[in-house]
Amino acid sequence: MKHRKLGTPGLDVPAQGLGCMGMTFGYGDADATEARATIDRALELGVTLLDTADMYGPYTNEELIGRAVAGRRDEVVLASKVGNEIGPDGRLTWRINGRPEYIRRSIEGTLRRLGTDHLDLYYLHRVDPDVPVEESFGALAELVEAGLVRHLGISEAAPATIRRAHAVHPLTAVQTEYSLFTRDVEVNGVLETVRELGIGFVAYSPLGRGFLTGTIRDTSDIPEGLDFRRIAPRFKDENIRRNLPVVDQLSDLAAAADTTVVRLALAWVLSRGEDVVAIPGTKRRTYLEENVSAADVELSGDVLAAIDAIAPYGVTAGNRYPDEEMASLSR
Repeated sequence: MKHRKLGTPGLDVPAQGLGCMGMTFGYGDADATEARATIDRALELGVTLLDTADMYGPYTNEELIGRAVAGRRDEVVLASKVGNEIGPDGRLTWRINGRPEYIRRSIEGTLRRLGTDHLDLYYLHRVDPDVPVEESFGALAELVEAGLVRHLGISEAAPATIRRAHAVHPLTAVQTEYSLFTRDVEVNGVLETVRELGIGFVAYSPLGRGFLTGTIRDTSDIPEGLDFRRIAPRFKDENIRRNLPVVDQLSDLAAAADTTVVRLALAWVLSRGEDVVAIPGTKRRTYLEENVSAADVELSGDVLAAIDAIAPYGVTAGNRYPDEEMASLSR
């Protein structure tokens, strides 16, 4: 696996990491044994950036990763997130909490569950509208000074907020959804801002939450259980029908280029720049291995032009989150 640098002077990471959320949260039922085997296989393949958050479960995702990396901490780059509030009862409150005292308290549990004395990368998961981002990052900077965290990041933040956070403590990474179905960062100033400031960019859901794999043709293809896509506007039947022609055209283009639509979509994200890292999520080894193979796909200028013609900014029908969540992403 090729490596890239996030930020300046930089955190060395593989060009493709592993989004671990779906192993315990958000995408239906999961097999813990297969999830653990997927992490093990990822490390064998050089996918050593593992991305998690305390809210994924809650807590169970960090615990899973902690067990998987026990005895091999030096082989991995551990990234977690804080800010989606978890109450004293261990349940999500569905509020954002960026208060310094909450951040200081949360890091203790995250480190314990991951079985480590430090995180390589710690993100503010969402921006709290009631707490100045300077206060949140003041607390996060204290964690760096204490040696509990090596690098800081922010997830789903507006350009002005990124600048304010970066002024308190240099950011290593900004994490935002980015794929052929979600190209907002190209036009809303986020990519421009991180490049001006020398911050790395981490693309989550680079396969459009599975839509770009071609396996979802209608809502019956969404797995049973607690799956976020059942409430996501983009996965309503009428929007699936409107988006399928884009997937089908990309699939045809991939076949003509002697690859798969999965490899095409991931290779496209990685082609956006050496400062871009993708973290496709999966809980199965077979999907992991196909994802990893995309790192070696080189897209020609003609193919890139064809992709832009098929999937320009704005082509996708339906918001990626429900309306109330979408409003929070512009902070």
